[in-house]
Parts: sequence; C-alpha cells; structure tokens
Amino acid sequence: MIDKNYCMSHYLAFRFIKNENINFFNGLKHEIFKSRDEREVIPVSTIDEMDKIYKEKIEEFYIPNKTAVLLSGGVDSAILASYLPKGTKAYTFKCIAPGAIDETAQAKKYCDAYGLDHEIIEMNWSDFEELTPEILKADGVPFHSIEVQLLKAAKYAKSQGIERFIIGESADLIFGGMDKLIGKDWNFEDFYNRYNFVEPSKALKNPISVKDVYEKYRLPNDKIDFLTFMDEIFSIESSTSYMHAFKIAGIEYLDPYTFTKMALPLDLNRVRNGEPKYMVRELFAKRYPEIPVPTKIPMPRATTQWLKDYKVSRPEFIPNCTENMTGDQKWLCWCLEQFLNMHEPIKEVANV
Repeated sequence: MIDKNYCMSHYLAFRFIKNENINFFNGLKHEIFKSRDEREVIPVSTIDEMDKIYKEKIEEFYIPNKTAVLLSGGVDSAILASYLPKGTKAYTFKCIAPGAIDETAQAKKYCDAYGLDHEIIEMNWSDFEELTPEILKADGVPFHSIEVQLLKAAKYAKSQGIERFIIGESADLIFGGMDKLIGKDWNFEDFYNRYNFVEPSKALKNPISVKDVYEKYRLPNDKIDFLTFMDEIFSIESSTSYMHAFKIAGIEYLDPYTFTKMALPLDLNRVRNGEPKYMVRELFAKRYPEIPVPTKIPMPRATTQWLKDYKVSRPEFIPNCTENMTGDQKWLCWCLEQFLNMHEPIKEVANV
C-alpha cells in the first residue's frame, strides 16, 4: 500500500514506520527489527546471572582482531566492554560542535580499567550530509539520526579489519532505564502528547492522526499501558536503526542484553526514586568497583547546534513549523525533506 501522508505522519511521530506494508512511493519497501524469539530469552533475578550470560554470549561471538565494542560514557556498553580481551578496539563518538556532549573521557576510564584500545570517532555535520543519501536509498524511509553515526563507525571499523560489533543498546528498555517515560502512571492524552517526537499536525499541512497506534494500549480510567507500548513501539524503533546501519556496512553485531529479561516485575518505585536500571547499575558497580556509577547520557548528537538555522522549504510542511522545535525534532523534518527531495522533487509535487 502506498500512502505518503500516513508515512510522513508516522515517521515524524515515532521516528520510524512500523507497518512494513505501507510505503511512501511505488517501488519502495522498508524493513523493521524483529524481536528475539522468547525461547532464547533467559529470565534473570540476580546480577550474577546477568554476569554469567553476558560473558558467555560475548565469548561465543568474539573473534580476535575482528570484534570491537561501541563504547559510550554510560553503564550499558561499559559492562559489555569489561568482558573483552585486552587490546580489543573500543570506539566512542564525539560530536564536533560548540557545547556538544563529550563522553570520551569517561569512556577512556573504562578502556584503561580493562586494557582496551580506545579510539574516538569524530562526527561533523558534513558526515550527516555525506551519508544521509546512502542511508535513505538503503532504508527506503527517512531515519533516526543515530544511523549516520553508526554507519560512519561501521565503515571506519571495517577499514581496520573489524567485522563484528558488540553493542549495549537494549538495556534501557529491558531493565527500566527510560526513567523520564516510566517515571509516572500516565494518563492516555498526557502520554500521547509526551511521546510523539513531532506532533504531525504541528508540522504537516495534511497530517494523519497517529492516535490509533496508542489506542491498543488504552486502559480503564483514561490510563495507558505505557510499559507495553515501550516494549512494542520504542524498542522496535531504536533497534531498527542499529539493524539498518550495520546491514548497510556489512557488519555483524551482538547485543547481549537481548538474551535476558527481568525475572521479577520492574520495581517502579525504585526507578522513580532515583534508581533507574537498578540491576544494570549494580552489575556496573561489580565490574568497575573503582569507578562511580555515571549518570545516564543519551548517545550524543549535536543536532541543536547543527540545525539551529534550519527551516523547512517543501510544500508538505507548515511554513516556519520548526521555529520552536528542538534539534532532534528539526532533524526529523530535515531528514524527511531530504527523502522527499530524492523521490519526489518539489517541481513534481502538486495540490499539496
């Protein structure tokens, strides 16, 4: 099925289009991440159980001199890095822009603790301009900005003989790390307004309502099952970005966290009282007894700086709609415009 307006609205709201049967234009198709078979997933109730599983999975996957880890300044990838042999490559992103987040010093502490070979991959806006067309062609849809960083890292690693990546992308969702989104019991409308990355009606002239996606999770008394929503929507969006980038580069990858789940229900009280991802944080303390547990930092992207002067130009958009948007919201509009320019130049657009 072809439905450009549906696809534009869903991409802006969710950063991906979950329905693989609906595409922007004829001749295009897209693929989303499929979750691991439940029979492969092991319930864990202690950090010793987690420790054993992650160590085993990494040992099975690891090929000397051909395996590297993507290492941030946070706890998830740091834990995985601690199981790697000395001399293993560890890559950390650094965005080159005034005031950009810099995780490299923290990541180096992890490398020093376990003797890893630390390399910094600098990200400039020129990387986004250069790699975006390649990703758009491969994905068949506009995408989340982290794909540019992942693809640059994968290409650079391949030039050094690396064929496999270890990543820690899924721990947040599996172990209760998304504290801003699970920090309270949401009303349906409040969660809808909070979660949409860009509300389509505020950016597009012909928006399609995305509320039907949320209706599946509606509970009595105008509440919403936000935990299941996160499992079935957000987790797929995030994992799809990694899948796409590494597929383009021809890199195999392993996320050991996807082989585990919490044996006991998530203790929301602990999360809401300052202990997000408490099991993972406890495991970090075990693996790095000399390093204080760091505060969570999202993968750095200097979109605020790079897109500060960006304004939409295509007729599908409401003029000046990006005026009060964040950098990450502007990225979604910018990437969507690049995609539309590629497949439907403005001169071909009629009756918009």
